[in-house]
Amino acid sequence: METTRYKIIIQYDGTNFSGFQIQPNARTVQGEIERVLKIMAKGLEIKIQGSGRTDSGVHALGQVIHFDYPIRMPIENMKRALNSLTTNEIYVQQVEFVSFDFHARYQTTGKKYQYRVDTNPVTDPFKRLYTKHHQYPINLPVLEQALKDIEGTHDFSSFCASNSGREDKVRTVYEASVVEDPEKGELIFTFRGDGFLYNMVRIFIGTLLQIANGRRPADDMKRLLEVKDRRQAGPTAAPQGLYLVEVYYDVEEATKGTRFYQPTVQKSKGE
Repeated sequence: METTRYKIIIQYDGTNFSGFQIQPNARTVQGEIERVLKIMAKGLEIKIQGSGRTDSGVHALGQVIHFDYPIRMPIENMKRALNSLTTNEIYVQQVEFVSFDFHARYQTTGKKYQYRVDTNPVTDPFKRLYTKHHQYPINLPVLEQALKDIEGTHDFSSFCASNSGREDKVRTVYEASVVEDPEKGELIFTFRGDGFLYNMVRIFIGTLLQIANGRRPADDMKRLLEVKDRRQAGPTAAPQGLYLVEVYYDVEEATKGTRFYQPTVQKSKGE
């Protein structure tokens, strides 16, 4: 027997999960994977570590986990076994062997999230679990400028859930952008940074949409960064539009193409 540490990248539809992190009397992504690993390991409890939590209803295209398995199973066999035993809401995309000093959470250098907004006049029943519906007018140039105001290193206290408990609210956002898809009638927001506070992206969206349809001043993001008061920012947008796209373990990858590269940023600041 040779204990082996695996790093695994997974995708999941978060609709019917109460988030990623295991919790009593609730169905979670972590709980589902640990259930499967226990079957594979013939009753042995195997705990997994994720790069961070995602809330109920939030999806992932590139969540990273690691765990120690009691035998050295070939990579393809591990991938096949996990995909055959998990429900079809979870897909194991990539498996690799890593050294025992690798940690999925503590060694992250950044994360990328996307948020999808459906701007069609009526709600599409086939999108309702994967986008936020927002039928109001959007001023795209104003929205793009507000996104640029987010970029850089700031105290994001105004954009953090009041019950997060984190004292240090300083983060660096390397990219805050939006792309319009006229064919689908969607706005696709991208946020990439060294880490994100609890509900930070969803509060960004709730505030940005109010700016984009004139309910807030065009430069309100700047004011909110200064006042550091969650009560003055917009609502927390619905979870189903949010996707964890990628987790970075290399500073150069996390900061690629940005003017906000700071070599001193090394510790994990993920939610």
